[in-house]
Parts: sequence; C-alpha cells; structure tokens
Amino acid sequence: MLETNIDIMFETYTANLRRQLDGLGNEKVRLESGLQDMTSLVEDFKSMYEDEINKRNDSDNEFVLLKKDADGSYLNKVELECKLDSLTDEINFLWQIYEAELRELQTQIKDTSVVVEMDNSRNLNMDTIVAEVRAQYEEIANRNRAEAESWYKQKYEEMQLMVNKHGDDLKNAKADIMELVKGQHSNHKVQIKEAEERGELAVKDAKLRLQELEAALLRAKHDMARQVRRYQSLMNIKLALDIEIATYRKLLEGEESRWVQLYSHLASVSSQSSGKDVQKTGLVKQKAVTAKDVSTSSSTATITKSTKTTIITSETGKKLVATEGSVQVMDKSADKKEEDVFE
Repeated sequence: MLETNIDIMFETYTANLRRQLDGLGNEKVRLESGLQDMTSLVEDFKSMYEDEINKRNDSDNEFVLLKKDADGSYLNKVELECKLDSLTDEINFLWQIYEAELRELQTQIKDTSVVVEMDNSRNLNMDTIVAEVRAQYEEIANRNRAEAESWYKQKYEEMQLMVNKHGDDLKNAKADIMELVKGQHSNHKVQIKEAEERGELAVKDAKLRLQELEAALLRAKHDMARQVRRYQSLMNIKLALDIEIATYRKLLEGEESRWVQLYSHLASVSSQSSGKDVQKTGLVKQKAVTAKDVSTSSSTATITKSTKTTIITSETGKKLVATEGSVQVMDKSADKKEEDVFE
C-alpha cells in the first residue's frame, strides 16, 4: 500500500513535470515564432526605410529637374525682355523715321512749285487752281500721315500686348513653378522626416521586443534546464527508493519466515517447559505472544541467540526475550517489562 501511494505520488509529480516541460517547449516554439515575426517586421521596416530613401533621392532628382526648368524659364524671360527692349528700340527708331519722313514730305510740299500751262485764250483764276492743288496735296499728306500713324500705333499696341502677355505668362509660370517646387520640396521634407521617425521608432521597438524575446527565451531555457535537472534528480530518488523498497520487502519476507520459525520453536519450548512445571507446581501462568506483534514491524529485526536465552529486537523498540523457563516482552518507548514465568 505504501509503495502504491509513493508510486502514485511520483507518477503525479512526474506528470506535472512533463506538463511543465511541454508548456515550456510550447512557449519556446511560440517565442521562436515571435522572434521570426519580429525579424520579418524589422526587415519590412528596413525595406520601407530604403524605399523612403529612394523616394527622397527621386524627389531630389525631380527638384533638380524642376530647378533646371525654372532656370530655363528664367532664361526665356530674360530673352523675351531683351526682345522687348529691341522691339521697343525698333519702334522708337521707326517712329523717328516716320517723323523725319513726315517733316521731309511737308518740306517738299511746301517748296513744290507747280508749272501750269496757261491758255492765254482763256481767263483762268490762278488762285483757285493753286488752292485746289494745295488742298489735294494736303489731303494726300494728311491721309498718308494718318495711315502711317495708325499702322505704327497698331503695331506698337500689338507688340505691347504681346510683350505684356508673354511677361504675365512668364511671371505666372515662374510663380507656379516656384510654388510647386516649394510645396513639393516641403512635402518631401515632411515625408522624409516622418519616414525617418517612423523607421527609427520601428527599429527601436523591434530591437526592444527582440531583446525581450531573447530574454524570455533565455529564461525559458534556464527554467527548462532546471526542470530537467529536477526531474532527473527526482527520478534518481525514485529509483533509489524503489531499490530500497524492494530490499526492505525482501528483508521483511525473510524476517517473516524467521519469525514464524522462531515462534514455532518458542511454542515448542514453552509447551515442554510448561508440561514439566505443571507436574511440579500445578500452577500455569501464560502470556500470549501473538504473531501480530511480529508482523506489524515494517523494518528489519535483530535476533541474538545464546544457549539459554533468545532476544528478538525490532526497530519499533520492542524486545522479546525467550529463555528456557520464561518469555519477556520489553517496550523501550513505554519503559515497560512484562514477564510470563511458568512456575
């Protein structure tokens, strides 16, 4: 019964240790999977960081291209301004030419002498003829002057409108390009800064979690090793106890057979002595020594024999002293002595 209880206790304890060992193994697998997940997460953040760096480089290249376009637009503006200046100078020159030609024409008209053949046979009014011719020339001159002025004015206005239009377009284009470049540059800076912050935070978080997982894995390994050592020590203790129990069982079986032989011997000796003493005195005093006092002992017994006295000592503290004429039972724990003497 004792062996069964010990076996059940050890089996229960070993089962608990096995469950703990299985739990630690599962936790190890879970931690290793978490470590792999964190490693993949770190790789993902690393690739994202590299993508952001590539985007930043692309943005820088795009900024350089836009700057080149802006520089080209500025050069076009300068070229158009130069053309405007040259056209303005040309208009002024043409206007001066027009005024010079107009003055020359007026001078020619003023100094022109008209030769008119006169028919003496008629009475002509010379003043009227001169006035008519003068009026015709003045009309022609005025018309030519008006046409030239209108043409030059029209050309000047067209050139002025064209210059203003191109200047406004150039200014608007330059302003739009600068605003676009500034906006894209600021957005790219903000995105790059945010990406760097996210990447740094992600890397720090991943490193922290990786350290935690490594520490947890190390603790789990230590716990597993400690549990394995404890399990091995308990198995060694169980093996030693099993060997000791088997040894005690064999000893108890041998002692039981020896007790039975001793009891039969004592019974035969007592019966012989009692027969002799009954014939002498007629008085019989008997103390029953049962086999229960012998079989309840779970340990080994020491038997000492002499020629006249047999002493049986057990680890429970009881002694059975058998002589040829008496049997004594001594209990050390109670300090009692009982004698059965056959008188």
